[in-house]
Amino acid sequence: MAGALLLASACASPPAEAPRAEAPAAAPPPVSAVTSAPTSPRDACGAAELQSLIGRPRTEIPAPIYPDRTRVACTTCPITEDVRPDRLNIFFDAESGLIRQIRCG
Repeated sequence: MAGALLLASACASPPAEAPRAEAPAAAPPPVSAVTSAPTSPRDACGAAELQSLIGRPRTEIPAPIYPDRTRVACTTCPITEDVRPDRLNIFFDAESGLIRQIRCG
């Protein structure tokens, strides 16, 4: 009889397992068309405060509080290509002496 039970159990289907609760699939992060912003603020050098000087003579450029973080150059002058977000750049026209651009970098 034991053999018959063994044979019968071999043919029987295995016991059904309780369905596992699967964790819901994590939604992928939203895709953004905007690239991530740099870690430093856009106006780390204070250029926004001096935009009113554009078009005025370079003699009106205020004395820099931090000379090591301020660069004044003509628009055609050679300058280094290093970028420093905390550096204030003031560019003037060499012929007219008028300020043309104020930006960080």
